[in-house]
Amino acid sequence: MGNGDEMINKRIIFRDYISGFPKESDMKPTIDTIELKVPEGSNSVLLKNLYLSCDPYMRGRMASDSYIPAFTPGKPIFGHAVSEVLDSGNPNFKKGDYVWGLVGWEQYSLIENPHPMALTKIDYTDVPLSYYTGILGMPGLTAYVGFNELASPKKGESVYVSAASGAVGQLVGQFAKLMGCYVVGSAGSKEKVDLLKNKVGYDDAFNYKKEHDLAATLKRYFPKGINIYFENVGGKMLEAVLPNMALHGRIAVCGMISQYNLEQPDGVHNLFLLVAKRVRMEGFLISDHQHLYPKFLEMMKQLFMEGKLVYVEDMVEGLESAPAALVGLFSGRNIGKQKSTTLGAAFEKCRLRSLATMVHSALPKVVGNDPGFSQMK
Repeated sequence: MGNGDEMINKRIIFRDYISGFPKESDMKPTIDTIELKVPEGSNSVLLKNLYLSCDPYMRGRMASDSYIPAFTPGKPIFGHAVSEVLDSGNPNFKKGDYVWGLVGWEQYSLIENPHPMALTKIDYTDVPLSYYTGILGMPGLTAYVGFNELASPKKGESVYVSAASGAVGQLVGQFAKLMGCYVVGSAGSKEKVDLLKNKVGYDDAFNYKKEHDLAATLKRYFPKGINIYFENVGGKMLEAVLPNMALHGRIAVCGMISQYNLEQPDGVHNLFLLVAKRVRMEGFLISDHQHLYPKFLEMMKQLFMEGKLVYVEDMVEGLESAPAALVGLFSGRNIGKQKSTTLGAAFEKCRLRSLATMVHSALPKVVGNDPGFSQMK
């Protein structure tokens, strides 16, 4: 190492593999130290983490048999974040750059030989930087790929989005409206339903917890059938959707959050309707579509400049709040994208006072993602 200042580095450590619902005690806050200098002659990047993202796919990484690389017991939890470059031996990044990508849940991260897909430099800064953990980052690209690319929407079609109040669902609904579609979303509280109808711009929305017959509820909102279903929930919700699909409908499967913590996942008993109704159902991981990010970002920049997008974040203060924020995703405590700050909020408030109201903090902010979002991106 060079002669950099040695700083305290708060971290959140993953204790051990789990089954069932995650608990705060599955993650342990620790204090370490780090030298604020990259090793001389290295290709490393030293980051100060400003915003950390909480995403439901992280639950999968807590299991030893995860479909994506699992967390390592005794090592920091890691996920998507927005960070500032403090020092760099990498020609692609310089001190003062802002980036988004995968980092540990810690105040400072030393990334050795970063893969080109692991860190993305932020050039468009006319929005709050925290947006790159949500609407302009992995969740935003997820909404774009699942809806615009896989579902192939057409003007006038009817769209249903489950778990619609988070980062992915907010954006899918707005994409649908921009395409001239009729769109209905479901969420788990009156507050979230009001957000969808009165802030995000959904044509209608309902609280699924208040509905005793989901199939009948969907029939009421979609008497002519659902052309596109953006699937975030699975289980009984999917079973209720299938009889309500229109002929040649499309289902983009982003995740199935209702199933992640069950020892015995719910069976779906009417899958033959995919055949009878000629429905195309496709799952996807955003890691297969990263090449579309430049196209997506250009489109989003134009929509922001035209004032056509709305986005709601749910932000908590401090790295120590991150475990509770992550666990809360599975009980629906968050409204919008769940985030945690480390050092970013006070800076952001000064930088973009007119764009967002941020919370002062001395630690990372945690931003939580769509409750229906389940993928390693």
